[in-house]
Amino acid sequence: MTSDTAGAAWTAPFFSARLTPHRSLGPRGFRILMCAVAALCLGVGGLFLTIGAWPVFGFFGLDILIIYVAFRLNYAAARAFEEVHVGAEDLLVRKVGARGETEEIRLHPYWVRLEVKREEDEGVTGLALLSHGRRLEIGAFLNPGDRETFAVALGRALARARSGGALPAGA
Repeated sequence: MTSDTAGAAWTAPFFSARLTPHRSLGPRGFRILMCAVAALCLGVGGLFLTIGAWPVFGFFGLDILIIYVAFRLNYAAARAFEEVHVGAEDLLVRKVGARGETEEIRLHPYWVRLEVKREEDEGVTGLALLSHGRRLEIGAFLNPGDRETFAVALGRALARARSGGALPAGA
């Protein structure tokens, strides 16, 4: 997606948000979990080793390795984030992937429509910015409650931008 505001001067944003994936297990919790898994696997594996079923011990070691790698990959994916800045004349969306690859999209907020997908049971299941026939999905990694909060805030910011930067009535 390219810029709708090519050559336009960047104006200071009056709304900024940084969206990051949530990870409930911090580094300390991860260490505790891995120690518990290792103790359990090595303890039970040791029992199998003492009765002569030594191949089982190797599989318990493999379990530890697989769990460790899965968590490390999950933490690596959590480095991704999105930034959304709304000013009177600009809407900037910067998506940064887990490996650091960056995509930056500038749009004019007057022409942007916020699409909010809702499921009755789940709440907000998707957010997208629509402009000139193009669609940009944002906040895909957020939970439905956070998507709802972000959608309301972004909707207000877009309304403010459309009014030339003035606060809309009731805001």
